[in-house]
Amino acid sequence: MSAPDELYPPTQYGWGWLLLALAVLALLCLAAWVLILLTRPRRDLVTLDQQQQRIPLTGEALNMLRMEYDVRIGQIEADYRAGSLSARRANLELSRVVRTFVNEYSGLEAPVLALEDLRKLGVQPELIDAINRYYYPSIFRRDPAIDPIAGVEAARRVVASWH
Repeated sequence: MSAPDELYPPTQYGWGWLLLALAVLALLCLAAWVLILLTRPRRDLVTLDQQQQRIPLTGEALNMLRMEYDVRIGQIEADYRAGSLSARRANLELSRVVRTFVNEYSGLEAPVLALEDLRKLGVQPELIDAINRYYYPSIFRRDPAIDPIAGVEAARRVVASWH
């Protein structure tokens, strides 16, 4: 018996293998993008003078802004005294309110800057003192939170003295 002279087509791969190869390529591209994003150098901090290129508020607008934030601070104090805010949460809210005031007044991105960044920018000492003495210890340490009433007074000093 002799072998037939028939040709057989080559074996074909299934669609599953093609989809798997495309998924691996997509995963590698995503990993490269994440690696580049996470390892790129941090944006340089601009100086306080560069941040304050917009015209600061003056006169009636400044008084209204200060009154608005004084009311917010007073509300946090009232909520803490009423027991609806814990000491830790009250200090967190005070930090947020003070940083937002600085941002609205001067354009400084205080809500997203760390304490060290604020120090490098040379912001007013009242803000640094309030964050360092009252807000950070209450928010980040495991110790009991600092009494927010002292933080309320520090927040009022920042709002009243910011120029």
